[in-house]
Amino acid sequence: MILPINNQAMHSYPGMVALVTVSNQGKDNIMAAGWHSYISYDPPIYGVAIGRERFTYHLMKEAGTFAINFLPYEKASFIQQAGMLSGEKIDKFELAKMDNEKGRMTGSPILNDSYIAYECEVIDRNSYGDHDWFVGNIVQFYRDNEKFLENGLPNFEKLAIPLYIGRSTYSKVDNNSNFESFFKDEEDNL
Repeated sequence: MILPINNQAMHSYPGMVALVTVSNQGKDNIMAAGWHSYISYDPPIYGVAIGRERFTYHLMKEAGTFAINFLPYEKASFIQQAGMLSGEKIDKFELAKMDNEKGRMTGSPILNDSYIAYECEVIDRNSYGDHDWFVGNIVQFYRDNEKFLENGLPNFEKLAIPLYIGRSTYSKVDNNSNFESFFKDEEDNL
């Protein structure tokens, strides 16, 4: 039975961690973000919460652009590292030997190992408590087509997706995970 408690209990995991990349005045950075979401399908809009004390925050605020990258499970240790180290003092890309290319539209780094990435132009930023919510129009999509089926779902024979559990712990969704489709007939009519 669920009972009231006297302390704060924030729990939204397991969930996917996005890697936010940004480039501003010759400085590239990357950070892991657990609080992020699609906001609109048409037009495509994505949002991410960034703490104001983060180095990435200041770069994004000045650049007005960013990218969202999703890496496979094999890169979970890099995802964790990207969230714990500050790019103000070290080059996280170099430290982890993480190859990237400048994005076509914004110049934000797109990680070569990503299975999905989005380049975004900031259209809004609002403060909520100790974070700012950056909202961006997605201006370029990237996808590793080998990791997806024709219907757009992940091909778990070729892709394992990391899920952050909390406390530096990850699980994975892969071909050994259990899947069940609900309302299959109705899905085709949506």
